[in-house]
Amino acid sequence: MTLKNASILVIDDDTDVLTAVRLLLKSEVKEVVTEKNPQEINHLVPGNRFDVILLDMNFNSSLHTGNEGLFWLRRIKELKSDAGVIMITAYGDVDLAVRSLKEGASDFVVKPWHNDRLIATIKEVLKKRAGKNAGEPAEAKTLIGSELLGESEQMEAIFYKIEKIAPTDANILVLGENGTGKDLIARAIHQHSLRAAGPFVKVDVGALTESLFESELFGHVKGAFTDAREDRMGRFEAANGGTIFLDEIGNISLQQQAKLLSVLQNRTVTRLGSNKATPIDVRLVCATNLPIQELANENRFRKDLIYRINTVEIIVPPLRKRGKDILLLADHFNELYSQKYMKPQLPFDKSAREKLLSYPFPGNVRELQYTIERAVIMAEGDELKAADLLFSPIEFAAEEGEEPKETNLSTVEKNTILKVIEKHNGNITKAAKELGLTRTALYRRLSKYDI
Repeated sequence: MTLKNASILVIDDDTDVLTAVRLLLKSEVKEVVTEKNPQEINHLVPGNRFDVILLDMNFNSSLHTGNEGLFWLRRIKELKSDAGVIMITAYGDVDLAVRSLKEGASDFVVKPWHNDRLIATIKEVLKKRAGKNAGEPAEAKTLIGSELLGESEQMEAIFYKIEKIAPTDANILVLGENGTGKDLIARAIHQHSLRAAGPFVKVDVGALTESLFESELFGHVKGAFTDAREDRMGRFEAANGGTIFLDEIGNISLQQQAKLLSVLQNRTVTRLGSNKATPIDVRLVCATNLPIQELANENRFRKDLIYRINTVEIIVPPLRKRGKDILLLADHFNELYSQKYMKPQLPFDKSAREKLLSYPFPGNVRELQYTIERAVIMAEGDELKAADLLFSPIEFAAEEGEEPKETNLSTVEKNTILKVIEKHNGNITKAAKELGLTRTALYRRLSKYDI
C-alpha cells in the first residue's frame, strides 16, 4: 500500500487541526475524510474502508474521562476495522498514548508536529500494515543508539517516548535512581532531535557551588571577579542551537533556581559582570534522582521552575525492575570489556545468570557495568561463574543507609576509597567513576570517614 492509494480518516474536535491535516494530505493521498464528532465513528468506520485513522486522544464530549481516545480506539477495534490507528496527543498525554499502543494503536504523533514527520509516520503505519497482511513478523524495538539497551516493557515505552518527543523542542525531565542511565536517555533525545547536528552540553549542576553556578552556566566578562582574566562563554551559550543537559537539577538551591528560571523565561543570558543580554536557542533536558513528590515541595523546589522544565517527564525504572534486561546488559558489557582488555569473551554459566537475576543492584546499570568489568579482568577458566561476580560493598552500605561505625564492611569501604583516590592522584571525578558513584555520593563518604 502506497501513500498515494491510501484513504485517511481524521477525527479531532479542533477544526484548525482538521483543516491543517486536510490541506497537508489532499495532494498526498487518495482520500481524506475529516470529522469533528467522534460519535460518527459508529457510522463512518463500518461503511468505509480506511487504511489509516488519525484519532485525537481527548474530546470535549460527554465522557469527560480524560482518555476518550482509548474509548474510541477500542470502539474502532470492536467494529472490526483493520485500519492502522495513529493517536494524536499533546505533551501531557504521552503516557496515555504509549498505553494506547498496548491496546492496538499503530503509533502516535505529538502536537504540534512537523508535517514531514506526520507523513513519515503515516507511511510507516501503511508499511507495517502491508507487512502484517502479508504475514511478515513484526520488528522488535529494543535499541536506541549504541548503548541504551532494553527489551522490557518499561524500556520499550521509553523508546517510544524518545522517538516521538525528540523531534519536538519540548523540555524534558528525566527521573530515576542513580546509575539508571539518565544521561544516555538525554543523549538519545538529542541524537534523535532536529538539533542532532548541534552541540550537546552536559552540566552537573548539583556539583556547582553558589559562586561558580552563574559563571559556569551563563559566563562572565573580564574583571567580573578576581580570577576572571578574560571573557568566558557559559554553558548555555555553548549549547546554542543544540541541547543542554542539566544533571542533578534537584540539588540546586532556591537562589540558583531563580536565576535559572529567569534565563528559561527570557531565553537570554547575561554574563556575570555585563549588562548585555544574549539570546539563546537551546533544547533543555534535566535529570534528577529525587522523586517527583520531593520536587513538588515548595520549600525545596520552585513550582514555576518545575512546570518550565517538565513539559514531558520520562521515569527510568531501576534495574531490579527490568527483568531479563539484566542479562541483555550483562552480555553487552561482557562483549565490550572482553574487546577492551583483549580477552576471549567467556559465556556466563547458569549460576552466574541466576546470581545476576537475583541481585537487587542498588547501584543499577552502573553497578552492573563495573561488576562485569571486574569479572572480565579477573576471571579464569572457560566460563564466567557466580564466584566471579563480586558486587560492591559500597552500594550495600549506601542502600542500607549505614551510620559510620567501626565494622569490617566500613573498613573495606574506606580502604577501597583510599586506594582508588590514590590510584587517580586525588582526582575525585575519576575515582567516583571507578567506584560507580556520583561525585556527591563520594564526597559524602569522604566526610563520613574523615578522609
